[in-house]
Amino acid sequence: MLTNDIIKALKGYTANMQSDITFVLQTGDHAKRQELKDFLTSIASASDRLSIEERDTGGLLRSPISFLLEREGADTGVRFSGIPGGHEFNSLVLAILHLSGTPIKLDDTLKSLISGIADKLDFQVYVSLSCHNCPDVVQSLNQFAAINDAISAEMIDGGLYPELVAENNIQGVPTVLLNGKPFATGKIDTSVIISKLLEAYPGIKDSKSKPAEKLPLQDVTVVGGGPAGVSAAIYAARKGLKVTMIAERFGGQVKDTMGIENLISVSKTTGPELTGALMAHLNDYDVTLKEHVRVESVEKGSIKKLTLTSGEVIETRTLIVSTGAQWRKLGVPGEDENVGQGVAYCPHCDGPFFKGKDVAVIGGGNSGIEAALDLAGIVKSVTVFEFLPELKADQVLVNEALKRDNITIIKNAATKEITASGGKVTGLDYQDRESGDVKHWDGAGVFIQIGLVPNSGFLKGVVELSQYGEVIINEKGETSEPGIYACGDVTTVPYKQIVIAMGEGAKASLAAFEYLMLSQDEQLAA
Repeated sequence: MLTNDIIKALKGYTANMQSDITFVLQTGDHAKRQELKDFLTSIASASDRLSIEERDTGGLLRSPISFLLEREGADTGVRFSGIPGGHEFNSLVLAILHLSGTPIKLDDTLKSLISGIADKLDFQVYVSLSCHNCPDVVQSLNQFAAINDAISAEMIDGGLYPELVAENNIQGVPTVLLNGKPFATGKIDTSVIISKLLEAYPGIKDSKSKPAEKLPLQDVTVVGGGPAGVSAAIYAARKGLKVTMIAERFGGQVKDTMGIENLISVSKTTGPELTGALMAHLNDYDVTLKEHVRVESVEKGSIKKLTLTSGEVIETRTLIVSTGAQWRKLGVPGEDENVGQGVAYCPHCDGPFFKGKDVAVIGGGNSGIEAALDLAGIVKSVTVFEFLPELKADQVLVNEALKRDNITIIKNAATKEITASGGKVTGLDYQDRESGDVKHWDGAGVFIQIGLVPNSGFLKGVVELSQYGEVIINEKGETSEPGIYACGDVTTVPYKQIVIAMGEGAKASLAAFEYLMLSQDEQLAA
């Protein structure tokens, strides 16, 4: 089932396994069971430390196409219901490696928080094998299970369990249930999961697990792990400064971009590929990376104090903010209530759930028309709703959309409400802005593509922000507060582009270095 090249690669990955791992396959009959058995047998052939066993698990597994991972004969809490191919193949491989001794690349503070959880946590993650965001969630929860025996994590392929999808009203992935109840849905990552856990179990911070060693005073702390932040961190590290990067999600929005053809000198790449290249370049320098945590607050002064969601406090001489932006919401009734039930923001992830159905795309800019084109090959029809009298997208994209028989474009339309019944989206109400008439569109899904909002909430009262929440900066990336700089999509700099963000990050870092040198000269003069 697996190619010789894949088996060869697996042999290399598993060469240093320190523990025996057994795939325990639930007994029973199912049309896909033999395919799953062959799949696992192929993987097990890569190492003497891997084996497969068929047995009745007494209710630990949900069906004959479910399996769990045992380490040295003990249940690890890691389960897969379905065949983890596609994007989820890496999730299985990483689970094997982490359970068998490969170090888990999580910050020590986060490991301590997770290991301190005493409550029994049973996670279920509904995925689509075509979803490129789902593996991040599956892999994070598998790591949690590897760290703490009280935690279990199950990947469920929604395509093979339609009855469970219907029972739980799932219309988007990833969708996470915790102890049988809704926990999170949509584009989520480790930082979001940890934040939600801290909200649900605030006592985690007070656990008796060994705290991580406090970092010494930093010269530069970069908040944000996208192109701007990585550029800033590298430039600072090259100056010999003590640098820490705090990244809620390394790569940021770039990680979700499937096609990049305007990064000069790189004719074509993808978001995941560029994210990997950014990490590889960052690793060439002595930069402390604290991933999957957010900055809760910033205390101003000659020494800035940053309090993280993990409870850590980092002190730094200068601060560079490069937190980027996030999906902009419509702000209409029915939006928040139906996220994951028909309201979505990522056509790549959730499009397959609407195969053969009618969907809407809100927004006529590049993102909206690109989403419509992506969805047109999957769904029955796509209706694009644009608020303005004319589309904002590039003409080449508009021309492609006009060629599609199953794409309809409605302009001068104001979305008023997303309607739903029985926990599922049924359509939307919109107003014809010319006539004033309110009309209804019937459909099963609404994909919102109306731009981004800056991630600057933690800076309110710290630096001056624009009416749109952007950090106001000058030509050197300086904010209204001495020693605090900003760069990239979170700022007032126009044209939110990767290449511009990288340049702005370098500029902010050079300005921070100049500030540190001037401060040092002033101290010497005194």
